[in-house]
Amino acid sequence: MTTVDEGSTSLVVESLVEPTTVMAELRRRLTGALRGLGEDHLYDVLLVVTELVNNVLDHASGFGRLRVLRHATRCEIAVEVDDGSPAEPVRGQSRLAGNRGRGIAVVDSLARQWGVRVLAGGKTVFAVVGCPEDGDSRCGSQVV
Repeated sequence: MTTVDEGSTSLVVESLVEPTTVMAELRRRLTGALRGLGEDHLYDVLLVVTELVNNVLDHASGFGRLRVLRHATRCEIAVEVDDGSPAEPVRGQSRLAGNRGRGIAVVDSLARQWGVRVLAGGKTVFAVVGCPEDGDSRCGSQVV
């Protein structure tokens, strides 16, 4: 399964995920790279990135790779996070604490689609975030 049509996206950000990853810095970098997105769309993308990266830090080895891609014509952003764990995300369950385990539910509510692709020795969790239906629909044409 592919996240979006072959050749129709541009890589906006690629970053290692590691235990020293500072989420605030990553979100600032993404905000700059995704300028031109409507405010609501950007907020949704940043929240999906935060949840998927935190899943790598909390539930996998703590090491992975993040890719954020912008579709050339449709108003959507694809987020892909690789990690070395074969365990798929489970909605609503966490081994960390009772107030945790809602990250995939958040991703599910914000993403047009999301899923898992199995890799040798791990997986890629992906989500496609479209423009909010009732919000600012600017996706911007500028790719950084």
